[in-house]
Amino acid sequence: MIKVIFFGTPDIGLKSLDYLYNSDKIEVCAVVTQPDKPSGRGNKIQASPIKKYAIEHNIPVFQPKSIRKEPEIQEKLKEFEPDFFVTFAFGQILSQEVLDIPKYETINLHASLLPKYRGANPIQRAIINGDKETGICTMITELGLDCGDICQKLVIPISDSMNCEELWDEIAQKSPQMIEQTLINFKNGTLKPEKQCEEGLCMAPKLTKEECLIDWSKSNKDIHNLVRGVCRCPSAYFMHNGKIIKVIESKAVDGNGIQGEISSHSKEGVDIGCGSGLLRLITVKPEGKGEMRASDWYNGIRG
Repeated sequence: MIKVIFFGTPDIGLKSLDYLYNSDKIEVCAVVTQPDKPSGRGNKIQASPIKKYAIEHNIPVFQPKSIRKEPEIQEKLKEFEPDFFVTFAFGQILSQEVLDIPKYETINLHASLLPKYRGANPIQRAIINGDKETGICTMITELGLDCGDICQKLVIPISDSMNCEELWDEIAQKSPQMIEQTLINFKNGTLKPEKQCEEGLCMAPKLTKEECLIDWSKSNKDIHNLVRGVCRCPSAYFMHNGKIIKVIESKAVDGNGIQGEISSHSKEGVDIGCGSGLLRLITVKPEGKGEMRASDWYNGIRG
């Protein structure tokens, strides 16, 4: 059995944790996840999806505020004598002292085709930039940002309508077996990691609220890519009568109109002028309200 400690926080890692937990070749000794945080309406303190899974399956859980600065947790992890650490959207940077704990390596799953989109938001950035494909990599974690040797790669196509939630789900579905194969093949010596080339290197820094504000001077395709790239996390938005209107679903359509102004409306949606073409709002979320059809929102503001 390969002894593993799993580091993760959001639900994108759940299928991988579940797959490893149920594998007859892997033993998940413990889970490391972020501390409980306020979330949702009312800002109630919530455990991460990874912690909830671990508790349900009686897996020991550790929640350091910063594992680099908590040697007592590092010592507890050493007691498990793990072969590997596996990290998947954990959310903290590991120190060399932490990386030295497992017998072999720390294997990270990164949601892009490295060296493209090193950083915090590779899924969103790929869609925002209009890429036709992305992928996943298993890699050896080193000091530095997503710069370690590559173990395995898998290409994932991005359709013109795919949003970040759908790509998130696709990556979550295709990651588990890849992680298991990497661990098994690394341990038996059949896998030879390759150095990352620097050609094509680009970064995927954390998105800011300012980036999600729609600039109507841009083309309808660029704005549509932004909408699907940040769908519900955190959502593209514009201001109307002093209120934030989040755009959940859109479509780039032909036509001309005044930038940022409603050009036409129908039961299919509300068309707004862009730098080139029109953006059809299909689903929106006005400030203080739930998601609704854009046509219903328009009828409300017209009234």
